[in-house]
Amino acid sequence: MNKMQVPCSSRASGFSHGRNMLQTFNKKLTVPGRGMTVQVFAAGEGRDFRFCIDRGGTFTDVYAEVPGEVPFRTMKLLSEDPANYESAPREGIRRILEEVTGEQIPRDVPVPTDRIEWIRMGTTVATNALLERDGERSALVVTKGFGDLLRIGNQARPDIFDLTVGKPSTLYEKVLEVNERVRIVPDSEEGLEVCEADSCERVEGVTGETVEILDPVDLEDLKTKFQELLDDGIKSLAVVLLHSYTFREHELAVGKLAEEMGFEQVSLSSGLVPMVRAVPRGHTASVDAYLTPCIKEYLKIFLSGFDDGLDQVSVNFMQSDGGLTPADEFYGYKAILSGPAGGVVGYALTTYKAETDLPVIGFDMGGTSTDVSRFEGRYEQVTETETAGVIVQAPQLDITTVAAGGGSKLTFRSGTFRVGPESVGSQPGPVCYRKGGDLAITDANLLLGRVIPDYFPNIFGPTEDQPLDYNATLEAFQELADEINADIGEGSALSPEEVALGFLNVANEAMCRPIREITEAKGYETKAHCLAAFGGAGPQHGCAIARALGMETAFAHRYCGILSAYGMGLADVIAEAQDPVALEYSDGAEDLKKKEVELKDRVLSSLLAQDFTEEQVEIELLLNMRYEGTDTAMYVPPPEDGSGDYAKEFSARFQREYGFDFSGRALLVDDVRVRGVGSTNILKRIPIEQAEGEALPPPSKDHKVYFEGGWQETPVWFLQDLKGGHEVPGPAIIMNGTSTCLIEPDCVATVTEFGDLKMQVSVPSEPPAASVSSLAEPDAVQLSIFNNRFMGIAEQMGRTLQRTSVSTNIKERLDFSCALFGPDGGLVANAPHVPVHLGAMSSTVQWQIDHWGEELEEGDVLVTNHPQAGGSHLPDITVVTPVFRDGKLVFFTASRGHHADVGGITPGSMPPFSNSLVQEGAAIKAFKLVKAGVFQEEGICDLLLNPESGSQGTRKIEDNISDLQAQVAANNRGAALINDLIGQYGLETVQAYMTFVQSNAERAVREMLCNIAQNMVDMGADVEGSKVALEATDQMDDGSRIQLKLTINRDNGDCDFNFDGTTPEVYGNWNAPVAVTSAAIIYCLRCLVNQDIPLNQGCFAPVTMNVPEGCMLAPTELAGVVGGNVLTSMRVTDVILAAFGACANSQGCMNNLTFGDESFGYYETIGGGSGAGPGWQGASGVQCHMTNTRITDPEILERRYPVILRQYSIRKDSGGDGAYNGGDGIVREMEFLRPITVSILSERRVLAPNGSNGGEDGAPGLNILSTVGGREINLGGKNTIDVVRGDRLTINTPGGGGWGSPEALQEAAAAAAAAGGEFVQSTVPQKEPTLVESKSKSSYN
Repeated sequence: MNKMQVPCSSRASGFSHGRNMLQTFNKKLTVPGRGMTVQVFAAGEGRDFRFCIDRGGTFTDVYAEVPGEVPFRTMKLLSEDPANYESAPREGIRRILEEVTGEQIPRDVPVPTDRIEWIRMGTTVATNALLERDGERSALVVTKGFGDLLRIGNQARPDIFDLTVGKPSTLYEKVLEVNERVRIVPDSEEGLEVCEADSCERVEGVTGETVEILDPVDLEDLKTKFQELLDDGIKSLAVVLLHSYTFREHELAVGKLAEEMGFEQVSLSSGLVPMVRAVPRGHTASVDAYLTPCIKEYLKIFLSGFDDGLDQVSVNFMQSDGGLTPADEFYGYKAILSGPAGGVVGYALTTYKAETDLPVIGFDMGGTSTDVSRFEGRYEQVTETETAGVIVQAPQLDITTVAAGGGSKLTFRSGTFRVGPESVGSQPGPVCYRKGGDLAITDANLLLGRVIPDYFPNIFGPTEDQPLDYNATLEAFQELADEINADIGEGSALSPEEVALGFLNVANEAMCRPIREITEAKGYETKAHCLAAFGGAGPQHGCAIARALGMETAFAHRYCGILSAYGMGLADVIAEAQDPVALEYSDGAEDLKKKEVELKDRVLSSLLAQDFTEEQVEIELLLNMRYEGTDTAMYVPPPEDGSGDYAKEFSARFQREYGFDFSGRALLVDDVRVRGVGSTNILKRIPIEQAEGEALPPPSKDHKVYFEGGWQETPVWFLQDLKGGHEVPGPAIIMNGTSTCLIEPDCVATVTEFGDLKMQVSVPSEPPAASVSSLAEPDAVQLSIFNNRFMGIAEQMGRTLQRTSVSTNIKERLDFSCALFGPDGGLVANAPHVPVHLGAMSSTVQWQIDHWGEELEEGDVLVTNHPQAGGSHLPDITVVTPVFRDGKLVFFTASRGHHADVGGITPGSMPPFSNSLVQEGAAIKAFKLVKAGVFQEEGICDLLLNPESGSQGTRKIEDNISDLQAQVAANNRGAALINDLIGQYGLETVQAYMTFVQSNAERAVREMLCNIAQNMVDMGADVEGSKVALEATDQMDDGSRIQLKLTINRDNGDCDFNFDGTTPEVYGNWNAPVAVTSAAIIYCLRCLVNQDIPLNQGCFAPVTMNVPEGCMLAPTELAGVVGGNVLTSMRVTDVILAAFGACANSQGCMNNLTFGDESFGYYETIGGGSGAGPGWQGASGVQCHMTNTRITDPEILERRYPVILRQYSIRKDSGGDGAYNGGDGIVREMEFLRPITVSILSERRVLAPNGSNGGEDGAPGLNILSTVGGREINLGGKNTIDVVRGDRLTINTPGGGGWGSPEALQEAAAAAAAAGGEFVQSTVPQKEPTLVESKSKSSYN
């Protein structure tokens, strides 16, 4: 077992089941199509019950194979009903045993097991505990200096427009920093030690890399800290030490000590997921320590209610990877997708090759969300996902979740229909639940006749004995229709039914979006699939979803309402083993073979211990491979042609997914994984009676259902009344006991041999004709749909760029943006990538339109980076692609990415001391990167290597070319998608809604500005007629002033940003092109709107901007600007938000660090503290405002570059105090291992981030160089230095300003107490983990 886990008496007592499967088996069976022998368990006479169970958050579903004329039973019961039973799965088993055998089994006696062959179960217990933060109390044990590693994570904000920066809380309560440190020694440094020669030790790691032990693990120090944890009642630990993926000894020693001292759960990151990257590995260990005790407690309760014969029953649980595992090997980090994984197995094995040769899309629609996945003969897996704000690194099925389900809330805002992401939940639930809830998708289906109250149990209302309330739903939709009609005008008045159908259409589009992502983004054509609809609400929407995606076939399984439970019975038992390596594929064959044999032995031993034989086990080798210089690794399964050529297989997969291949690059192997499959006796699919020409029986009733065009009489059948081969034309409703299947008009459902429904869906071959009148005004429903489609195009462009790029900046740090533009260059949709790019590219596209005029032709692609051509700074290169349709220019796509180097006086092209553009690199105003479809490599290389200005050319031309090609590919992806959209709706309609979505965004911004203006008036702001004037000013560290007078017309929302009084152009590089100020304005407006509107040109329509020519915000053509994009942009944002009174200053800087020499370059931006606001604390250790780039994982940083990261932590108490405190900054300390050039470009080192409304200022930043000779040097905000081996740089980033005075908060609390009330802050500070310090030796704080 890879996990160091101590069985604990409080949780393991009464754990009476055994890990072994049944002792004997008496026959074998060959499964058609599998080519292997499987095990048929029969431990004794009469074991004729088999149970498949999905324990969900609300309901528990049971499918059982039983003896008798009817060979199965299904059941659905509440997951929590403590008044009647302790465990819903066990209660389901008890009820079925009692029903089938006719023998009474009282609830207060153990459930008999003598007739149970096996139990297979999936559960959402782990997922729910994670979502609700209701897991085990735990602590994190981590390398000294990295106590905040998981709290900072990759430092990105979850939502770039959320000023409150709502980050999920950590899972652990306490942090213990361990005195220990190792590093990876690159081949080039053999013989050079970092530690003292007499204390240095070098060993070979698991990967074959050389590991230098800088500090042995100090276990004596840990003993005291461990005892303090135990005394405090914490008995669960997560352990993550740097580089433990290859050097495990320190973690093993820590785990052994913890075991000896009595900890009940110890999750070692090296034992769970021995993969490089400390942050996701640490999160995984934290998840496991948090959830596994909950799993064990849950299993204890479930299993303790059976009799002593349970050790003769096979009890297995579904893991996130789609495989079963024995109950005592079911761990928290592998349980998060336990329930959904059963559904994937269920649809995959009953649809693909069983009913169709097409690849299948799984569409699992539940109450709060919808899961989508893809299957084409092999389960698609990922090794890293994020759930509830926590990264989990483990093999998991590739399931994408969207917040749209039956309980998704329906609202109308700013002229658009909105579905979710909020859910009404089960309490109070939708309006029809009779508990005072809000309108939801379930209400829409009820109003439109797609949910029939007669077929629902009477379990609603306060007393839970009433039917669904149709009248309340109708009344609520009427009220909403009145509100909508008042907004859109009586000439376009909508009925309640039209409103409800509109919401369903919007919801369907929201659910189509992730399906397009998992197909098109991986190189598959969406319409070349069929849809498998299941879950509580999936079959109601299946035909509509399939039609919208161009799919002609959809399936609804006979047990679609409980398919996750049914899938448990089809799954195999899985055992896996994995180790990291560091090998080149072409040279590592011998080492790979050795590792394969070692891992196979471990896997086979695990399965043999479960009473499989070698003949019943199939083992496969998977290699985690990537090209040298990239981080796009993918697990490659055994080649299907049997050749064993993993390189060929990897190349083919890479080409299909990314559209190109890196011929000539070395192919590296990072990890070796062996997967063992023990095939068991699966459920028997039970055929139904065949019609054999017999006519359809009469429907059980006729029911009115509302479709496009109005109400239609719709026959209703029960599935059990139909026979195999019956065809049911739409419209129709088929009830199958656990789900409602809607067959839409022009669709036909055929009942299959096994009682499933195969639906043939009519797909329009031509776009609908649009009348002039229909395009005169926007349809509110179509407006919402086109908002989704346009934004989806921009997002898919971003995914393409991330996948196909090679540089760290774009692929890992995500320093790029993608957008869609109209033929006039107006922004249509900008995916929310990097805020400093927002809206700024519109100026770039419009400049190119003016420059090229009629010279643009189909097949051209343009490139530019010049500030005077709408650029920001030179490393940000923009690629613009004109999109033609039938010879007419109809759209533009564009992408902007930060390139690793474009020349200039320092590596990385971010010189701190540049004072002119010529010192910053190659500047391109306009060039056809692709001309008539031909990539102009010679021309672009000449521009980048030999700039006309005489500047030093790029040092990374290969990466430049590769990333430019990736940008071209991203733009082409966007062009193809917009052409697909035109093909679906017609050019006239698409361009009309392009204008409508811009107008809709304009409206939302105007409404927000009017509201702010009125609020300011109420607070005593200066008013002149209808105009409200607001002012703010701030300074850069050198005293340069940014002055803003903001004037809002409170009647119409016009807003003028006047920067008169701003300092003239500076002799430095923190001048900012006008496009940067535009981006800051549009970012601030989007944050203040506080609703999910498309980011487009309409956001800027209410705005006029006056920036004096020649000031630092509109510099001349020769001015240095590299710092304007990364420093001044942040200060402009702070000034704008201060004028609006929105929040205190954030850190006001991106803290740009570059280092390198002629052989390499590295660039990062470092997070800090965000400003507090009215009702929220500032966030600590995050990227703020105009950037949201990620930071390189410490292990990757040290593996690739000649540095040791000595500390990466929160800078305690650097946020300003207030009624709401500002967020703290970051401390990042690096030691350099060879002579290189280091540059820091930063601000807020002199002037502190301002507090607001009486809140105190945040602490300014500080950059300190500690030389090997003992000097401590303050580098100031901007500097370039040549360091030598042993020098250290410590960057202390600024904290955010506080909001409101603490005294005011105390006065408010006192006043409330005096009035006999209770004062409650609108936002309670998030409780952060505390650092445990030993009494003898303190850890770094």
